[in-house]
Amino acid sequence: MKKIIAINASPRANWNTAQLVKEAGLGAKGQNAEVKVIDLYKLDKFTGCISCFGCKLPANLGKCICKDGLADVLEEIRTADGLIIGSPNYLGDLSAGFRALYERLIFQYISYKKETPNYNQRKIPVLLIMTSNADEDFYDKIGYTAMLEKYKSTLDNFIGPVKLMTCGRTKQVNDYDRYNWTMFNPDEVTKRHETVWPMEKAKAFALGAKMVSGQWK
Repeated sequence: MKKIIAINASPRANWNTAQLVKEAGLGAKGQNAEVKVIDLYKLDKFTGCISCFGCKLPANLGKCICKDGLADVLEEIRTADGLIIGSPNYLGDLSAGFRALYERLIFQYISYKKETPNYNQRKIPVLLIMTSNADEDFYDKIGYTAMLEKYKSTLDNFIGPVKLMTCGRTKQVNDYDRYNWTMFNPDEVTKRHETVWPMEKAKAFALGAKMVSGQWK
C-alpha cells in the first residue's frame, strides 16, 4: 500500500487550502493509498533552517537534525510514496509555515558535492496547491506564476516530479459585510464559490488519485 503525506500549510484548518489538500488526499485514498493529513500550524513550535549544517556531517548526511515540530513531518515525507502540500498566497508568496518546511526539506538534501549534488535518491511525486483571492488571469503579471515555477523547479530537482494546482478568486470569509471590504462584491463571490468551488475540489481529488495510479509524469 502506498503512503501519501498531505500537508495543509495554511493556518486555517478548514478553509480553501485545507479543503483542497484533504480532497487530494481522499482521491489518493480512493486508490487504496494510506493517507496522513497534517495541519502544519497545529504542530509544536518549529522554525525554518537554522544553518547548523548537521545534515552535511557523515553521521547525518541528507537528514535534518533539528528536533522541533517539523522533525516527525520530515521523517514522514522521507518514507512516503507521494507528497501533497497546499498553501495560501500571502503577500505574493506562500505561507511562512510552508517556507519553513520547504527550507528544512530541501536544504537537508543539498550536498555541495559536484559528483552527488542531491542526497535524496528516492524521488516521489509532489502536488503543490496554491490558493489566492487574486484572479488567475493576472498571475503572470503579478509574479505568482514565476514564484510557483521557482518552487516547482527546486522540488522537481530534490524531491520528485511536481504538478501545480492553483485556485484563484477564492472566498475568504463567510460575512464580507462585517469587514466592509469594498473591493469585493459579496454576492458575486458567493455565487462563484457555489458554482466553481465544487469543480476545484473535484480537480484536487482527481490529482490525488492520479498520484497513486502511476500516471504522474
